Amino acid sequence: MQKHPEGGFYKEVYRSDEIIIKENLPGRYNSDRNFSTSNYFLLDGENVSLFHKIKSDEFWHFHDGSTIKIYKLKNDGELKINLLGKNLDEDESLQVIIEKGKWFCAEVVNKNLFGLVGCTVAPGYDFDDFKLGIRNELIKNFPDHKKLIEKFTKG
Repeated sequence: MQKHPEGGFYKEVYRSDEIIIKENLPGRYNSDRNFSTSNYFLLDGENVSLFHKIKSDEFWHFHDGSTIKIYKLKNDGELKINLLGKNLDEDESLQVIIEKGKWFCAEVVNKNLFGLVGCTVAPGYDFDDFKLGIRNELIKNFPDHKKLIEKFTKG
């Protein structure tokens, strides 16, 4: 697995060989995209997924290890927390959807364990669609969540 700029580690496992040409995509995309992509993503107690956003919807699927807490900031400033895990009777879900253009970050709940998820993106993931959160900008836009933003951004 490779280090990801957001934190954690990833390995691409699928990239559709079919392409959506730029002219048939929404204007937020600057080039053609694969229909979809999928990768494994691993977090442990020493790594978090920093605040970031992408231009496509992303589905996180729980595979193994610790429950993962996903924090999503809506454009109106509301914070939504999802628990990704197998304990369905404890309000955890096996799948969480991160809507396109939403700032989000994540961490394992049990710092002594890892959390392994699958991430499916459609249209497919491209690093050109990735934006890492800048602390001062996020605090300016979401002042009610300053402590969370400080925890999940680089100084």
